[in-house]
Amino acid sequence: MRTPTFFIPHGGGPCFFMEPPPGLPHLWDGMAAHLRDLPAQIGRTPAALLVISAHWEAAVPTFTAAPSHSLLFDYTGFPPHTYRLTYPAPGAPAVAQAAASLLSHAGIASALDTERGLDHGVFIPLKVAYPQAAIPVVQLSLQLGLAPAAHLAIGRALAPLRDQDVVILGTGMTYHNMRDFNSPRATAASAAFDAWLAEVVALPGPDRDKALTQWAEAPGARYAHPREEHLLPLMVAAGAAGDDPGTQIYRELLSDTNTQSGYRFG
Repeated sequence: MRTPTFFIPHGGGPCFFMEPPPGLPHLWDGMAAHLRDLPAQIGRTPAALLVISAHWEAAVPTFTAAPSHSLLFDYTGFPPHTYRLTYPAPGAPAVAQAAASLLSHAGIASALDTERGLDHGVFIPLKVAYPQAAIPVVQLSLQLGLAPAAHLAIGRALAPLRDQDVVILGTGMTYHNMRDFNSPRATAASAAFDAWLAEVVALPGPDRDKALTQWAEAPGARYAHPREEHLLPLMVAAGAAGDDPGTQIYRELLSDTNTQSGYRFG
């Protein structure tokens, strides 16, 4: 069976593994519940997870290719215990090599990296969704330039992995204006962009791709994403979906200020 593809929120730093901020005791509960539901959404234990995080950009799409991973604690100002978290999921060098070969066949240059660890856009949501850390993981970088069409093309090239029991999983946030993350000013703009995105994700594949390449023209788009790195993992997941329909499987007004969503394709 062909695996679905996903775009999931990864939260703020190590948010699921620390005390919530004062006055917001349940801030991350809904998002954590969504992440814990990921195995049920997939429906079985896949052979591997190919995860595209907002927190790695490289000149060409680059895959982690080591048999095991270190972790990159690429967040600052959090409690000491959050820098001792572990996630000993194995790597999947054969999957990384297969993915690189698929990009090559599509005329897309890529690279393998045997040194880089998993960043928090990968290990934090996976630690919630798959705490046993038993499923092999490959991380894929974004490509410098952050062109939507390039990331849709990367996804399309990687689509055959879905027939090899690999789940393609983008992680980011559908609203990522950190300056106004908890500001009432975010409410209208994030809701408008979320509504546009949900409508676009449900379009047939070619129409969806065309709309996503023009995402910056959507209502509230540049307010929601002053820089688009947290949205682009969705482009890879959508590209890999091909003609498979997209569905919003998570939506939440976070801290009563900004709307966050998650999506499944197929």
